[in-house]
Amino acid sequence: MLFNSLSFLIFFPVCLALYMVLPAKARTFILLAASIYFYMCWNPVYVLLLASSILVTYICALILPKCAGKTGSRRIVLACGLIINFGILFVFKYFNFFAETIAKVTGSTGLHLDLLLPVGISFYTFQAVGYLIDVYRGDEPEKNIFRYALFVSFFPQLVAGPIERSGNLLKQIRELDKRPLMNLDDFRKGAFIMLYGYFMKMVIADRAAMLVDTVYDVENYSQYKGFAVLLAAVLFSVQIYCDFAGYTYIAIGAARIMGFKLRENFNTPYLARGIRDFWDRWHISLTGWFRDYLYFPLGGSRKGRTRKYINILIIFLVSGLWHGASWHFVFWGFLHGILRVIEEIVSPIWNKFRSAASDVFFGGKEDDKTYGALSCILTFFIVTVCWMFFRAESIRQAFDLIVNMFSGFGLWQLTDGSLLMLGLDAKEMNVLIIGLIIMILVDRAKHKGVDVPAFFAERSEIVQAFILLIGILFIVIFGIYGMEYDAAAFIYFQF
Repeated sequence: MLFNSLSFLIFFPVCLALYMVLPAKARTFILLAASIYFYMCWNPVYVLLLASSILVTYICALILPKCAGKTGSRRIVLACGLIINFGILFVFKYFNFFAETIAKVTGSTGLHLDLLLPVGISFYTFQAVGYLIDVYRGDEPEKNIFRYALFVSFFPQLVAGPIERSGNLLKQIRELDKRPLMNLDDFRKGAFIMLYGYFMKMVIADRAAMLVDTVYDVENYSQYKGFAVLLAAVLFSVQIYCDFAGYTYIAIGAARIMGFKLRENFNTPYLARGIRDFWDRWHISLTGWFRDYLYFPLGGSRKGRTRKYINILIIFLVSGLWHGASWHFVFWGFLHGILRVIEEIVSPIWNKFRSAASDVFFGGKEDDKTYGALSCILTFFIVTVCWMFFRAESIRQAFDLIVNMFSGFGLWQLTDGSLLMLGLDAKEMNVLIIGLIIMILVDRAKHKGVDVPAFFAERSEIVQAFILLIGILFIVIFGIYGMEYDAAAFIYFQF
């Protein structure tokens, strides 16, 4: 069930109505039933995999406190939970990839499993495993299985995050029958956040996808040069941000309407001043998961610089593999890992040079605005080139497109109308530009510390109604949807 589908626009109000009308003690069961139904709309059978992940981590978490003082037993229980959960993930997502890779290396005939990838399996597996590790580290396990099942399967963030922690979402679920039913402030903020998420997805991301898909088409990509490839590369950066952040905002908004506060997952990532800063702002819940459950256990930065650099590379290689069972995803992660290591090595030297230059040319005052702007532009360009390996069907295609981008520039492309023959005509391009301006203004305000949903909620009711009405009309008129356009699934659903 897509957020941008008619079925969800019926499902959510019905769920919300039941949530408000039925007794407080029934709220957990209402939301759990709604979450199970929501997931079964994709594939009813695969709800068994979700249930398996829930049951295994629930049981293992209950056993851990009973093994207090028995380090070996605790490790065995933890290992069982991890092996079963990651084993299911491996079979459904990675088995064919590794089998095909081994077959190519050895020249043998590889075994292929004809399995459909369960939607959101990487997200709910990481959420359940994170909970189990937290209990292993000393957190109190949840004894009520219905509460825990809702924590793992909560429908707004079930299939594409944000990846929640028990200290946030599970804590709110435990207090579900005690807090007031409806908070008007939460409702207003949630509605605005949802609306903005739909705007990012349907007006910007799906429109940008039309041009991106044209240039990246496997059969025809070699014919595109220069500005055509550059425009497609930039618009994919826009597309994946607006697609994934759009989903996240819809999820956060829907949860907020029901009184839940999910974790922030994006914080103006394209205003980052470096690769590390970018990853502190992009997919924050996944970055935090890898930091807390993999980077720190590997030793983090505590065992010397060389080990730190190796750990960084491991994190990004695993992150690439998490995003997809293909070598171009692994290579994308490797690129970011290398860039992070280079940044770690170069930053101290660069900071000394910048300080010395400011003493010589600016009287000791650093020109932070100019430096910040140049840093943002350079970071965006580097991230955009890396995204080309993410979007391409293979490493070879990405390199071919990069070569075409740098070897076929011609100023005539800006005036001969060829850029308007890539899937978006002049009208569609103008709508996209307007959408991008709105997005940039919102991101800029957020970057400056403005709480945009709160700003909206503080306006008069007439102003709020006007903004919501204009927003809905804009999405209805300029959104990309309908039978002729079927590529509207969120990108991160495949992970």
